[in-house]
This record gives sequence, structure tokens and C-alpha cells, in this order.
Amino acid sequence: MFTGIVQETGKAKIIKTNQGYSSIEISTSSKFLKGIKIGASVCVDGVCLTVTKIKKSSLGFDVIAETLKLTNLGRLQNLTLVNLERSMKLSDEIGGHLLSGHIQTTGKISKKLSLGDHTLDLKITIPNKFKNYLMYKGYIGINGCSLTVGKISGHNFMLHLIPETLAITNLSSLSEGDLVNIEIDQNTISIVETVKKLLKKLGK
Repeated sequence: MFTGIVQETGKAKIIKTNQGYSSIEISTSSKFLKGIKIGASVCVDGVCLTVTKIKKSSLGFDVIAETLKLTNLGRLQNLTLVNLERSMKLSDEIGGHLLSGHIQTTGKISKKLSLGDHTLDLKITIPNKFKNYLMYKGYIGINGCSLTVGKISGHNFMLHLIPETLAITNLSSLSEGDLVNIEIDQNTISIVETVKKLLKKLGK
């Protein structure tokens, strides 16, 4: 599990395509690497990946074809910035909200608006079938960041990003048309699906 509080950004260094999976290497700081072991879970742009290699200043991961298809990791290139978070400990403070690292879909940045003073608004468009899971002021995971949903219009929603978020994540480096990984709050999904089943049972 993860908290949605990004600890640092890393750069994709090596991307090797194999049969059925890709191997990627992400640069990290020595602080991030401290105590990490092979088999550990790391959230890379919101995707829970297993550490397969550890070097002096980087971590290696193998990403299966299904994950590449469902997330933006299939578009990674050398030097692409990614958000990183190590898996949480039971004693950790949950500053965001619980994330599993299991991405439901990707969204497209349809508008990027700089407001000055290092603040930014992003308009995200998601597939229509996921729009019922959007809740104004609800939680959502974007590239592994725990964020609050702003105004909703159809299958679009706004994000209002503060300077601190922009300083420690890759969100400021994204452009209109880029894809972001989206993890919808599981409690929201459960509530919506339960209500839908109940209404269907009642014939409404």
C-alpha cells in the first residue's frame, strides 16, 4: 500500500523491450535507496512495481505487457520523469489517502493553465465509463499523487495544484495531450457499484 505522497522524482534511464515484458531502470537518490531490497514494492507513477535490480543510484523493474497496455509506462522514454514512493510502513503517517498501485485507467491532459505564483490547473479527460466514479472534492490518484477532484463536467475534471505538489512531482513537466495514470478511490467504486446493483434489483 502507498499514501499518495510522492517522495521524489526519478528519471527513466534504460528501457529494454523483451518478449512479453519490458525492463526499465529508474534513477534515484541514495536516501530513497537506503534499506531497499530486491522484491520490495515501489510506486512508479502510480503503478506498484517490484524491484528486480538495485544499483548504486538506480532501481530496476520488469513491467509485464498488461501493465504497459493499461498505464502510461508503455510510453516511457529515456529521461522521462516519474514519481516515486516506497511502500508504506504501519507506523507511517497517511498524509494523502491509501493507494494500492493498481491503475484502473489513464486520463489525458486536455488543458494546462498556469495561474502564476507557481500554481497550476489541469483539466483531465477520462474514458466515459469511469465518469460515475468521479466525486467533487473526492480523492483520486494521479501518477501516484493523492489529489482532490475539482469541478466535474461529464467525463472531465479539474485539478488545482499548489506549489509544493508541483515542486516534488512530475505534474508540472507534463503537457497537453500527455497521459496520466489514474487510480480511483476504491471506497468510491464500492459505493457506486453497490448502489447500481441495488437500483437494478429494485427495477429502477
